[in-house]
Amino acid sequence: MSAFAVHLERDGWSVQYEVDHCDMVARWGAETIYAEAKGRTAAVGLDVDTMFGQLLRRMKQDPSVGDQYAAVLPSEARAAVMRVPARVRLALGIRVFLVSSDDAVTEL
Repeated sequence: MSAFAVHLERDGWSVQYEVDHCDMVARWGAETIYAEAKGRTAAVGLDVDTMFGQLLRRMKQDPSVGDQYAAVLPSEARAAVMRVPARVRLALGIRVFLVSSDDAVTEL
């Protein structure tokens, strides 16, 4: 999560951790990213499924125009993330960010 925070802060976002049960909330102007993260574990598939469930619960009934949702995962979780079709992630407005072992952040 810290690598993702650094990535956002470099682009001018302000970052807060643990806001209303959400791992991270980042703001830049009228935009807000609600992010959930999972680390490197032996149960990657289960963690990814749990994270998507958490993101769904964070979604607002009446979202603001700039509200976005993000899944932040280690790059090793890519295959597990791909089990959720891109069209579904797009329809739900969930962005996916992968963090490599050297803390490089890439949007899927």
